[in-house]
Amino acid sequence: MGTIAERFGSALDRAADAGLTGPELLPVRLMRACAETLPVDGAGLSVEDGSGRRLPLGASSDDAATAERLQFTVGTGPCLAAHTHGEPVFAMTDDLRRRWLPFAELLLARTPYRGVVALPLPLSLAGNVAIDLFLVDETDVGRVPVFEAMSVGALVTSALSEAAIWSDWEPASGPHWLRTPAARRRAVVWEALGQLSVAHRTDTRGALDLLRAAAYAAGRSVDDVAADVLSGRVEATALELPEETGT
Repeated sequence: MGTIAERFGSALDRAADAGLTGPELLPVRLMRACAETLPVDGAGLSVEDGSGRRLPLGASSDDAATAERLQFTVGTGPCLAAHTHGEPVFAMTDDLRRRWLPFAELLLARTPYRGVVALPLPLSLAGNVAIDLFLVDETDVGRVPVFEAMSVGALVTSALSEAAIWSDWEPASGPHWLRTPAARRRAVVWEALGQLSVAHRTDTRGALDLLRAAAYAAGRSVDDVAADVLSGRVEATALELPEETGT
């Protein structure tokens, strides 16, 4: 069966063999390997930088990527709590509903997942990093082997650190694995916030609340609504601040 490191390494090789090559797809390969090594149904990796901006780096599947976008859209959830408090979070369906009801409603409606484990990881060169582990059967939350999960987390951070050490990159943009397709998609949000801040004479926090309210009301992700604002498909002034909705 092999050690955790051996099983993770073999899974990582298989992810590369599946065509997920290139330094910018390292987080995706790592999450594929994470989901294969641990008894979980999905995994996602995200980072929160010093300014509080959250970027998804990679996910093991489309469902896992959707779950991250749902957390970001409502602005609350297990991974955000792990980022904030620096402690692991174990949540079954009732826990999700009790602590993060808006996220729970979306997660249950749009993904097959019914349980989440969020693990904060130390990685000082990028900010606060966390892994979300997703479970289809909520009772599996209590069966996730904590030692193995933390060991896999250590292997993930080690791989990211080594990739940063052995490659050339500009300090302003960070390592190549910070420029994943998911991260570039999320970067559109931060661009749109500038337009919204000017249009509504509000700060970044207010602009993000506006985007989240519009996305939640439309049943869409913040990323998609932000892309519409930047492209001009939606006028910045057409969005309403939450307290103004319906007035």
